[in-house]
Amino acid sequence: MSANIRQQLDQGLVIPAHPLALTSSRKLDERRQRALTRYYIAAGVGGIAVGVHTTQFAIRDAKVGLFKPVLQLAAEEMDRATPTLVRIAGVCGQTAQAVAEAELVRGLGYDAALLSLGAMHEADEDVLIKHCKTVAEVISVIGFYLQPSVGGRVLSYNFWRRFAEIENIVAIKIAPFNRYQTLDVVRAVIDAGRDDIALYTGNDDNIVADFLTPFRVRGKERRIVGGLLGHWSVWTRRAVELLERCRAADATPELLSLSVEVTDSNAAFFDAANGFRGCIAGLHEVLRRQGLLEGLWCLDEHETLSPGQLAEIDRVYRYYPHLHDDEFIAAHRDEWLKS
Repeated sequence: MSANIRQQLDQGLVIPAHPLALTSSRKLDERRQRALTRYYIAAGVGGIAVGVHTTQFAIRDAKVGLFKPVLQLAAEEMDRATPTLVRIAGVCGQTAQAVAEAELVRGLGYDAALLSLGAMHEADEDVLIKHCKTVAEVISVIGFYLQPSVGGRVLSYNFWRRFAEIENIVAIKIAPFNRYQTLDVVRAVIDAGRDDIALYTGNDDNIVADFLTPFRVRGKERRIVGGLLGHWSVWTRRAVELLERCRAADATPELLSLSVEVTDSNAAFFDAANGFRGCIAGLHEVLRRQGLLEGLWCLDEHETLSPGQLAEIDRVYRYYPHLHDDEFIAAHRDEWLKS
């Protein structure tokens, strides 16, 4: 990773997780896929994450064959962006698959891999650390603490302490949706003396509060500087404004109230009431009503909104009109949708 990209990552960025645009026949809708990337760039994000959970892991299936094409489309659009964006690609699977994906995304010009350990549920921590080191020999790595309810696993403080000693680790996405486990990661990074590992929130239930919290351990302080979030694949223009507002800010009553509003919105989009089963479809619904997606289609035909989820999305739209960016999208959508 170049020094310039590393500096951007350390400063703190809005990094949306990129959705997958499909036609009604569940084939790639290239025009709308490009439009989504153009939307994020125009919204002012600092980076984009592609090939991650929000993009749907099934793009890797041999019968689907969309992993490389989707990454290429996003890279082509990011090539046109100024200033330069941080390019992050999801990497997953057992070690052989993860290394092959890391080599592919590096060849496509991506700066770092967001490394999922979801496929290694049975592996002990020694095996996980060896796996992470092997991938980090290929490309810069962003660690990923994913909540167990959507395929992650609990990882100990000792794991994160050892992980933070790996030389080519550049950031960690902290997403256990758990304050104890979030603190484990921050404490491990501080104890390892790694001031050069940027801390990013993936805690969609606590986004604003994460930014407002000064984590102090043994007299040392660290901040969560940015977010790499599926939630930020929608209402993205407002997310950019939100991070700037929260940067090194004190936790005022107004900002704490805003934190609750963002969390409430996320509960609707991510279908928290139903164990997050409708999380991707919920994001698609927001993008559909904004005119960026044609429908809610996922690669898995059974993946759709949960009962009552549409009413919840309607509710948060009514409650928090100041959080959406519909007018911004309406003003530029036709331009983004041009071939």
